[in-house]
Amino acid sequence: MKTGVFVGSFNPFTIGHHSIVTRALPLFDRLVIGVVGDQVNKPDMPTAEERMASIKALYQDESRIEVKPYYGLAIDFARQEGAHFIIKGVRSVKDFEYEREQADINRQISGGTVETLLLFAEPQLSAISSSMVRELQHFGVDVSEFMP
Repeated sequence: MKTGVFVGSFNPFTIGHHSIVTRALPLFDRLVIGVVGDQVNKPDMPTAEERMASIKALYQDESRIEVKPYYGLAIDFARQEGAHFIIKGVRSVKDFEYEREQADINRQISGGTVETLLLFAEPQLSAISSSMVRELQHFGVDVSEFMP
């Protein structure tokens, strides 16, 4: 069974994240969405359970998708789930450089058994980020168009 993991804080899970999941799913028999657990100290961040609940509801009819919390390194979560692939979304050159460095370290730590698959954001979604959505929410803007 080919398993991939898609990890993040997903605070909140946006249409950009949804696009990555939709595009990655055909590549795998099983896709695990790993939601960073509550060990992250960010002000006003909903609990992992709250963030997971909305993602689970979105994919409730897709049996190949599982949503789980994870703690620690993404590479350890991938190994725990029996995944040989970590899926990451890339919106810009800045994102690419960061993710390339992470991929290199993860490949080294895993002994070459876990690869990172980078999926580039669809052009119309490249400006959407969780932090942008949170900021708009803070100022009372309706963000429903950015949410799946």
